[in-house]
Amino acid sequence: MSENIFVLTEKNFDQHTSKGNWVIDFWAEWCHPCKMMEPHFKEAAEKMKGNVHFGKVDVDAQPGLQERFEVVSIPTTLFMHNGEQVNRVSGAMPKELILENVRDSF
Repeated sequence: MSENIFVLTEKNFDQHTSKGNWVIDFWAEWCHPCKMMEPHFKEAAEKMKGNVHFGKVDVDAQPGLQERFEVVSIPTTLFMHNGEQVNRVSGAMPKELILENVRDSF
């Protein structure tokens, strides 16, 4: 995992996401589209470092978060501001689309 991408769990999710702007990727190891999106997510995180926080939620390891946010397909990316969801995109995205959603969301 990249140094500026947080691994979010049921225990630390609210603490981390309660302040600031967050882009959160709900994914799974076995998900081919998730693997396709991973380098784009890392590049977007690097480009936005210091401005927007990036996190990943492994739906297999964190089923409570998957249920809480009603994630029914992966990858699903949530855009959150101070703990509140402001945007959501389902499906793999290239870096440019991730960054466009960041601009539109925050």
